[in-house]
Amino acid sequence: MGRSTTLEEAADQLQRGGVVAAATESTFGLLARIDRPLALDRLFELKPREAGRGVPLIAPDADGWRKLVAPPPQWAVALSAAFWPGPLTIAWRARARIDERLCVDGTLAVRVPGACPAASLARAVGAALTATSCNWPGVEPAVTAPAVCSALRLAETPPWLSAFGDRAPGGPPSTIVVPDGSGARVAREGATCARAVRRSIETAHGD
Repeated sequence: MGRSTTLEEAADQLQRGGVVAAATESTFGLLARIDRPLALDRLFELKPREAGRGVPLIAPDADGWRKLVAPPPQWAVALSAAFWPGPLTIAWRARARIDERLCVDGTLAVRVPGACPAASLARAVGAALTATSCNWPGVEPAVTAPAVCSALRLAETPPWLSAFGDRAPGGPPSTIVVPDGSGARVAREGATCARAVRRSIETAHGD
C-alpha cells in the first residue's frame, strides 16, 4: 500500500462508502461506516466474517455508543465512565436498525478508543465505524501501513481502500465485557486491567 492518507482524505473515503485501514491503540483496524451497506460489503470482501462472530465497533464518544444500543444497564454505564476513552469493549443489546452482520445474538460490541488515528477518524466522521483487526483470518494483524495488503492477502489495493496512520504500537487488544445473567463478565482479557474492570462491575451491581 502506498502513502498514508490525511485525516480529511480518510474521512472522505469513509463518507463515500470506502474502507480505511487505520492505526488503533494496538494494531491496524478496518474502518467502515456501519450505515453504508456497500461499505460493509467491501469490508467482508477484505475480511470474511467468521461464523458466530460479530464485528467490533468504535464510537466517537459515549453519546455515540448510546445511539447504537438499547438503554444500557448500570454496570455498562459505570464501565464507560471509568474506562473510556480506552481499550475496553462493552457488548450490549443492539438497537433494531443495526445491520445484523455486525452483531452476535443481538448484541453489539463497542468501545470509545483512546488516542490513536482511528479515534481521530471516528470523531472527524462523527459516526460509529467498524474496527475489526486488519488481517485475513489466521494472519497476524498489520501494525504498519505498508503491511496492510500482505495482512489482507491482497495482490493489489482496491481503489476504495486506503490507510491512515503510519504505525500502530502493537500489544494486546481491548478487554471485552459481555452480559452474563443480570450482570457481566470479562470475556477477553486485554489492554485494560481485567481486575479493575471486574471491581467496577461488582460495585455497580451492588448499587
